[in-house]
Amino acid sequence: MVALALLVPVGCSSPAPRPFTPDDLPVGDPSSAQQAVPTPRVETVEVSPGVRVVVEWPAVADRDTTGMIDAFRDYRAGSFKSVVTGGQDTAYLETVQDGASSDAYRWVREFLDQRRSVRGTSRLYALNVVSVTGRGAELHGCVDETGMRLLDAETGKAVRRQPDWTRKPFLQVAGLRRGDDGVWRIKLLRHAELPSERAKGCLR
Repeated sequence: MVALALLVPVGCSSPAPRPFTPDDLPVGDPSSAQQAVPTPRVETVEVSPGVRVVVEWPAVADRDTTGMIDAFRDYRAGSFKSVVTGGQDTAYLETVQDGASSDAYRWVREFLDQRRSVRGTSRLYALNVVSVTGRGAELHGCVDETGMRLLDAETGKAVRRQPDWTRKPFLQVAGLRRGDDGVWRIKLLRHAELPSERAKGCLR
């Protein structure tokens, strides 16, 4: 993302170096060849006009890791979608099961009962699968919603007193299970907030 420039002092005592060519590589020395380095990618999910979820994917993700991050992304984006549609969109419930289902529903319901909505960008990063046991797994991810604002749903204006989650990032822990259909769904949701040691890794 950041362009690097190499500055070389100019002098008249030495000739300019000749351009590098592939012939300069030792024959039969594969270690000298340029190796492809995986790079992270950034995905933006447009939840609604003015609301988006940005996912900073790890540089390398196998099929199961991809499925887990998909579930986490869809849960976060889907929850906001339900909030901004006044509860009409409930697709987020397809990403959760067991205890996480009731937790996710209560989270959305609290917004609706208080006539609140949101605007801005939620960012997911440092996504890491910390354990896998059979069909179960645990995913840790940092959530930064300092780019979001809590709104009065009726006026569309930001409320005077913004909640803590709009001021600092936090760590979200998701317990997941792969179903018979091969789809990963969230079973358990926990989080850690600053100044918790677990959440300090989300500072950057």
